[in-house]
Amino acid sequence: MTNFFEGVGTVWELVKSGGWMMLPIILSSIAALAITAERLWTLRTSRVTPPQLLSQVWRWLKDKQLNKERLKELRADSPLGEILAAGLANSRHGREVMKESIEEAASRVVHEMERYLSTLGTIAAMAPLLGLLGTVIGMIDIFGSFIGADMSTNPAVLAGGISKALVTTASGLIVAIPALFFHRLLQRRIDDLVVGMEQEAIKLVEVVQGERDLDQVEDKA
Repeated sequence: MTNFFEGVGTVWELVKSGGWMMLPIILSSIAALAITAERLWTLRTSRVTPPQLLSQVWRWLKDKQLNKERLKELRADSPLGEILAAGLANSRHGREVMKESIEEAASRVVHEMERYLSTLGTIAAMAPLLGLLGTVIGMIDIFGSFIGADMSTNPAVLAGGISKALVTTASGLIVAIPALFFHRLLQRRIDDLVVGMEQEAIKLVEVVQGERDLDQVEDKA
């Protein structure tokens, strides 16, 4: 327990040595952590593209049980369900209208999936700059305090001041590197999910428009 409090005290001393520029860096780290956790939870494959969803739609189509209540249930089920429901609701108007409805719904879904990612990317780009700015300000203060003094007589003081000034740069990088990693990771996950939803939507259009046999689709599913 003593070691824990000593570690906390050391971290707090480093934060204080970084000056007021540590505040926006810390706030950026909290925002990045919150966005990452929320998006990882929201973009779970089981939530976005439930594996059993298309099979359920096939059963409704085969048993002729597709109605407004089923579409409402499908739309509320998941992002994939929202896309499929948009296509099914306009299937009677022909293939082109059905495809356009699916594309419109997909645009809304993808926009929702990409929520906060631009903010996470901005944090990844901005955090090192905040850190560098803090270091520059610290260096200006250090050398300003030595104006008119003999710096050669205070090498330890100068080295200590420079060390403290570099704290903000290190802190900015500590925030930026994970933020950049998770931004790329989440973007790739969205791309993979979009490809999967596109494939499911194509199957739906082909079955509803009579271009693919439903029994064959069910066997592959």
